[in-house]
Amino acid sequence: MKLLQDISGPEDLRGMRAAELTALAAEIRETILGTVAETGGHLAPSLGVVELTLALHTVFQSPGDRLIWDVGHQSYAHKILTGRRGDFASLRLPGGLSGFPRRVESPHDPFGTGHASTSISAALGFAQAAKIRGENEAVVAVIGDGSMTGGLAFEALNNAGQSGADLIVVLNDNSMSIAPNVGALSRYLTRLRSDPNYSRLKADVEHLLRAIPRIGDSVAKAAERLKDALRHLLVPGSFFEALGFTYLGPIDGHNIPLLQTVLRSARKMGGPVLIHCITVKGKGYPPAEEKADVFHGLGPFNRITGLQAKKAGPPSYSKFFGEAVLEMARRDPLVVAITAAMPEGTGLAAFAREFPDRFF
Repeated sequence: MKLLQDISGPEDLRGMRAAELTALAAEIRETILGTVAETGGHLAPSLGVVELTLALHTVFQSPGDRLIWDVGHQSYAHKILTGRRGDFASLRLPGGLSGFPRRVESPHDPFGTGHASTSISAALGFAQAAKIRGENEAVVAVIGDGSMTGGLAFEALNNAGQSGADLIVVLNDNSMSIAPNVGALSRYLTRLRSDPNYSRLKADVEHLLRAIPRIGDSVAKAAERLKDALRHLLVPGSFFEALGFTYLGPIDGHNIPLLQTVLRSARKMGGPVLIHCITVKGKGYPPAEEKADVFHGLGPFNRITGLQAKKAGPPSYSKFFGEAVLEMARRDPLVVAITAAMPEGTGLAAFAREFPDRFF
């Protein structure tokens, strides 16, 4: 842990080269893996956002700039980098660090979050408050790992887009929701559209077209319609743009220099901006990459084999519940099962295999 031992706060990251940040990411993953193997916790989500966390803390200056995590169990790397590395071994233990952002724990946790799709609405509140106070702090909401599917997130997107507030939403898309990466064309369009020169060029061209006598307005409107048609065909962010956001992505959420470039561009743009990052849930630990749902949240485990320690005594509630519901479903064809997108964690994986048409 040669690099990590010298990091007492985010300010120690600034000025580090890309190679150093990549090496630091590996040390952070080792710290998270070693601790969660002992204490249990949300392993796969936190392993997937290490590079994103480093990029955020090198571009923005927490706690002056506000970083709001949703879902909160993605925040382990954030905790390590914000003065809590020495206490990280106490994660989720009595009297130790919380498994989620907690305001009383650190000034770098401006909003307490769990898994409730609250980050965008909270961030919008911070952004509006900064505007009223006349302050220039950046406000960033990091959402994903299933939380974008919550209705509250869409209500907040709708409100934020209408408000025009200076707000950055980072969508951590770890393939557990929304969409996979769409390739090189999307990366090219992202670079083009995240460049402030592009916005100025578009305005200049429109001005020139409208200046043409008689036909200028028609040509400009036709060009705008063509641009919109191509955008809907090629760019997956049209939904977010319809809500009033500037959409940037998808981008590689493990490429630190690219993340830094796009984050800086988003801050310069102003208004509501959504950055769509593609990440690998469980990255760096093969068992978690292969079975991200199993390693989403778990108790202590053997980091070499990936197997959880077997507990003496009665079966877990989830196992007992799953077996009971399955037996009920065999007797009654009207029994169905509904899960929060976690068949394994809720004990319903066997139900899903035996009765796929009755599993939601």
